[in-house]
Amino acid sequence: MAVEGCSVVITGRDPAALDMAKAELAKVAMGGEVLAQTGDVRDEKAVALVFAKVKKRWGQLDVLVNNAGILQKLYDTAETPVELWRTVLDTNLTGMFLCTRAAVPLMGRGATIVNTLSVTVRTAVPKLAAYNASKAGALGFTDTLREELRSSGIRVTALIAGATDTEIWEQFWPQAPREKMVRAEDVAAAVLYAVTLPPEASVSEVMLVPQKGIL
Repeated sequence: MAVEGCSVVITGRDPAALDMAKAELAKVAMGGEVLAQTGDVRDEKAVALVFAKVKKRWGQLDVLVNNAGILQKLYDTAETPVELWRTVLDTNLTGMFLCTRAAVPLMGRGATIVNTLSVTVRTAVPKLAAYNASKAGALGFTDTLREELRSSGIRVTALIAGATDTEIWEQFWPQAPREKMVRAEDVAAAVLYAVTLPPEASVSEVMLVPQKGIL
């Protein structure tokens, strides 16, 4: 989106990683600004600060991509720690809710919300109860939001992604065959497609899965 000339706001918990991402975006930005704000999507005050800065700088928001998410260690449901359950749900589901609630008042007709989900909304993976529940809940939230915002002309798209080649695999499967996965660039292209449709067009779901059958 930076390459397309949009001004882009990014947020994350790691200041060093955020600064690096901002620098990378600034190199390819075609006229738009790049703003980075440290924050945690689980923190209502931190979320409010991000969108307050958007309002002060631009007065409106055309696109929201809810992409923050974490996975979990593998546990049978009976062995899943309560704290892990809460952390995953707070990040993957409540964080999406908080960001959306703060964003919608800044959005007008033709704006787009893209929520990054997972193929686990279609096929649950054993030993990932918290993650599966968070993504299933996020799909329910996305579908509800779409109906609520339809009359406002704000589009809501569920981006349902399969195994994607990112660093998250280093946390629990370092030997994962990442060459068989969906590329992060392809996910980005799907987001761009959803937000650049004609004003009166929309797509409710975009699904990306590896062609070579991983996960």
